[in-house]
Amino acid sequence: MDNNLEFPDGLIFKLPRENAPDFVKGSISIKRAELVSWLSGKNDEWINLDLKVGKSGKGYAAINTWKPDNASAVATVDVSAKTAPADDLPF
Repeated sequence: MDNNLEFPDGLIFKLPRENAPDFVKGSISIKRAELVSWLSGKNDEWINLDLKVGKSGKGYAAINTWKPDNASAVATVDVSAKTAPADDLPF
């Protein structure tokens, strides 16, 4: 377990309310000025967040600081130019 968790300023993740539909997994609240200020202090192009549930049962967002080592680095594929045929859409 990582005891050095970093939390984003100005961003709050909450689990869904009791009567929310099954497809609602949670909500995110953003305090724009605080989040922008926090992001301005970061040099990373990508900042990944993990949405977790604490021992208390409350949801929270934490910075994912995992970095692959050179031996396990995986090639990424740009799929932005690819489109699925219309009949493959899930809805």
